[in-house]
Formats: sequence, structure tokens, C-alpha cells
Amino acid sequence: QGQLVESGGGSVQAGGSLRLSCAASGVANRYCMGWFRQGPGKEREGVARIDRFGSTTYITSVKGRFTISKDNAENTLYLQMNDLNVGDTAIYFCAASSAGDGYCYSGFDQKHYDFWGQGTQVTVSS
Repeated sequence: QGQLVESGGGSVQAGGSLRLSCAASGVANRYCMGWFRQGPGKEREGVARIDRFGSTTYITSVKGRFTISKDNAENTLYLQMNDLNVGDTAIYFCAASSAGDGYCYSGFDQKHYDFWGQGTQVTVSS
């Protein structure tokens, strides 16, 4: 059974940076993997995804500030977040999709992701 464990969340001031990690076990590194977040009073939304070939996609609000990457040898997914703002405050989840043969489905439909971590809190203060 696959397991994803996030770490690296915390509290920072606006303009600061954080690096989230997601350690994967029992999840093949050929899967599509993504980061999602759920802000206070909001629905969970996709943030960034990476396919088995390293192709990445970001939502508009984080382009140029966030970078998703993965270390296949360590089976770890990362999210480098720079120039954080209050709107980035959320619980961040990593997820993996076994469908699509390593390609990511277009969009961030959560039904395609069958493994989820427990989330890590990111709080950005002004």
C-alpha cells in the first residue's frame, strides 16, 4: 500500500521561502505526482504536478514562484516555494496518480490521484 508523508511546512513572513518534501513509499516513481493545497474556508486545489518524464505544470498564481521537482533515487517529491504571500496559506498535500502510465491527466482533477499524504501546514503572515 502506497504511503506519502509530507514535511517542511511552517510559518513564514510574506516574501519568504519554504521547501516542502514528500517521501513516497510503495509508490512507483514512474507515477504522475502533484501538490495540492486547501486554504482556510476554501476547497482543495491543485498547485503543481510533474509526470514521470519530468514535465511540469503550475497554476497561474504560483508560476515563477514555485518549483516542483522529484528525486527518483530517493523517491521524494519537492515543492520549492519562493516569494510567499498570505494567499499561499494552506494545508499542502502531495498526491500520486497510478493512472495514465506516468503521464498526468490535464487539469488537477483529484479523482485521478489515488494516493494522498496527510498534509503539512504552511502559514504566511504579512
